[in-house]
Amino acid sequence: MNALTELATAAGLSPLWRDAQGRDQEVSPPALAAILGALGLPAQDDAACRDSLARLAEEAARPAPLAIGTAGTPLVLDRPGLSGRAELVLESGTRHPLTFDGGPAPALPPLEETGYHRLSLPDGTQMEIAICPARCPSPRDLGAPARCWGVAVQVPALQDDAAPDYGDFGALARFASALAGRGADLLAISPVHALFPAEPARFSPYAPSTRLFLNTALADPGLAGAREADVPGPGGRDDGLIDWEAAIPARRAALRRLFEARRSALADPLEEYVRARGEDLVLHATFDALHARFPGTSGWPDWPEEYHDPRGPEVLHFRGRAETDIAFHIFEQWLAERGLAEAQAAALAGGMHVGLVADLAVGMDAGGSHAWSRPGELLTGLSVGAPPDPLGPDGQDWGLTTFDPRALRRTGFRAWRETLRASLRQCGGLRIDHILGLRRLWVIPHGAPSTEGAYLAFPQQDMLRLLALEASRAGAIVVGEDLGTVPEGLREDLAEAGLMGMRVLWFERDAAGAYTPPEGWEADALAMSGTHDTPTVAGWWSGRDIDWTWRLGRGGPAATEPAHRALRARERSRLWQAFCASGAAEGAEPAPEQTVPVVEAALAHVASAACAVALLPAEDLFGLTEQPNLPGTTDAHPNWRRRLPPDTPARLEDPAVEARIARISATRHADTAAVSPAAPPRPASSDPQGPGSP
Repeated sequence: MNALTELATAAGLSPLWRDAQGRDQEVSPPALAAILGALGLPAQDDAACRDSLARLAEEAARPAPLAIGTAGTPLVLDRPGLSGRAELVLESGTRHPLTFDGGPAPALPPLEETGYHRLSLPDGTQMEIAICPARCPSPRDLGAPARCWGVAVQVPALQDDAAPDYGDFGALARFASALAGRGADLLAISPVHALFPAEPARFSPYAPSTRLFLNTALADPGLAGAREADVPGPGGRDDGLIDWEAAIPARRAALRRLFEARRSALADPLEEYVRARGEDLVLHATFDALHARFPGTSGWPDWPEEYHDPRGPEVLHFRGRAETDIAFHIFEQWLAERGLAEAQAAALAGGMHVGLVADLAVGMDAGGSHAWSRPGELLTGLSVGAPPDPLGPDGQDWGLTTFDPRALRRTGFRAWRETLRASLRQCGGLRIDHILGLRRLWVIPHGAPSTEGAYLAFPQQDMLRLLALEASRAGAIVVGEDLGTVPEGLREDLAEAGLMGMRVLWFERDAAGAYTPPEGWEADALAMSGTHDTPTVAGWWSGRDIDWTWRLGRGGPAATEPAHRALRARERSRLWQAFCASGAAEGAEPAPEQTVPVVEAALAHVASAACAVALLPAEDLFGLTEQPNLPGTTDAHPNWRRRLPPDTPARLEDPAVEARIARISATRHADTAAVSPAAPPRPASSDPQGPGSP
């Protein structure tokens, strides 16, 4: 093994990777050297590689500030030779005196109490101990039936009289309440992370500024005393699309008027909110205020250099000058948190056992708030993506950054823990996008093609353990988006940790391409008729996705459009046969334009799956043709702009929709035990301050 390969391996980079066809591929030496350089490990020659290896060895020899173990299992500490008297103080306040004998592998005895504990060492220093449950909670742990169901929705797509321009958290609360009354136990939502208020054109929910705070465009003005007439919007478009560039400025202007009118009345709850969220909130609000001062920039790297340091003199001076603007952004965050909490409360009050399931995006924009205020936690000079595969022969660069694995260990996983807490604060579940990233991520040097990337390893075991602890403390389920080319053994690891996978109708097939009978779908998973990235059932059956493929010149599984449509005709027959075999349908195959019976059969088919949860996209529940997002496109397709039918909650009373819901509910509960386990009490929020009220 040469010095470059040795350094790459020590840094967690894989010099070899296996492609979608199972063939081994080698990362080029220049690509390895570029990635290592971005990781702060110079590798331009053998001498530099040896120096970087020595640096890694020094890092590994430093004791980690956090030791992570599992309840009921001894925990070995990375402090060989530890000798003398110590004391372990559990989170509950219980104290345990300990004595270490100087052995090579000092260990704590098995502890049953989960939580974050404090170990005082013989030399007078302290370290943190995380004792984690073995598994994340399941829906049944929250009192849900053995086979429950729910709906997935893009929050801005919701539409009612109080949300004419786009759906917000108020619309979410109204839809959650209506859905809960019909037997649903969960409502999965699109990511609601903070975006860029000053740039309304940046509305993709999967490219956030930070995952520690919320998208304030979704705040419900009514919770701050606004009347409907106080928040004018541009109204709905005739084409059923959201006009973000008009809607967000109109909404923010109305919120600004509301803030200025009620600032004195809101002073106490806002002051309490700032105390609860601390300096991170103030810095995020400062970022948003600064970004508005430099319009047209992609983020902080394009600002004047004196504003690059969030704690530097120019930024501190700006905070004094822009106090009102910063206070307004804090108000928006406070209002957004209240709105999301109210939506979860509405879901639970209506009878849901899980309620909202949040969505954690895989990364963040490198020009955003997190990268500006806490740069030492993130990868610098690298973006994450995907290697070349049949669907993307040139690979993919998502233009996002994420956690630095070495920084996670060095900081006691602070960023991971805080991100989980922020995501779970007002929800009963969490879907983690691209869960494969807990084991490895494809990283690409800035300016290089996606083919010049490599896989970077992440501390999967520690991240899963902390995930189980945070989910348990929040009383929440966890779902891992485990689609695509999944590394060997990862699904087994996730199942052992209590994460549910995703089993999607279109991908549940055997080696010959036949659809897997729903009774053969994995039990500890979500059964789905589609995702936001796949065609809707009606769109697939009618060939709407084929229309888009050839309109945009994207290419498909056939050389020509007629051949593609002929292939789809054969696939329609295969799908209908699967529906008939499962008892979800009967009779002759409908014509391509006859989508209603196919939608009903698809929902019934998925509802009959052996999975613990059936999660149906709202687009399929309402029988819509268009999908929310078309992967690989930006402006060519109206991604993240489509709306659900007008007065969305009331549409649940439509006879056709009611019949679908009744069939889903009956199918899901047909084999459920007569009595579900009683729901345990919800844990008290670990938040020092909830959203409060004016």
